[in-house]
Amino acid sequence: MNNLTSQLDPKQQEVWAQSLALAKACDFEEGHSFQVTHLALRLFDELTALHQLSAQERYYLLLAGLLHDIGWIEGWKGHHKSSLNFILTAPMLPFDNRERLLIGSVCRYHRRALPDLKHDHYAALDEADRLVVTRLAALLRVADGLDYTHRSLVNDVKVLVGSKRIRIACICSAPAPDEISQGLKKGNLMEKVFFRELIIEWKGV
Repeated sequence: MNNLTSQLDPKQQEVWAQSLALAKACDFEEGHSFQVTHLALRLFDELTALHQLSAQERYYLLLAGLLHDIGWIEGWKGHHKSSLNFILTAPMLPFDNRERLLIGSVCRYHRRALPDLKHDHYAALDEADRLVVTRLAALLRVADGLDYTHRSLVNDVKVLVGSKRIRIACICSAPAPDEISQGLKKGNLMEKVFFRELIIEWKGV
């Protein structure tokens, strides 16, 4: 956790603490959530030249990674939608309305449906924020797939971006076929957003 929050200023640390308190109240799976957040941030850092987002958007991804599975407390089915609803309504979260919509939407799109203007929460954002949501959700989806078994098998990622492909090397102590297959499956949004084929490979430590 210290590595996840080491770049935060005091105000952001306070927001993180309040968000973590909500996650704990929702009985979240700490190891999985921190692992997904770690991988999402590493993808963000490796793909900065492509997504062209700032440190502020990285901070939103940090919070979305932490909160993406809090909807599990209401059951597995539709938990991505439950996560969104918690973020939109939980009084203990110190977010303004825009932040609730943005972070909540990233969490909602970590699985299943892709961003769509038919969804009220997404349509309520302006065009620039919809772009942010789409790009951050693309990263979070792949990161979630790369911890499919909840065993934190992927220690790190290295990314090579070409004109036609994004190649992600997963640095693991042992082969992680389920993580790689799920990362590819959930990479559909990344391919759509960045107009490149996604390739994910295992690389030993």
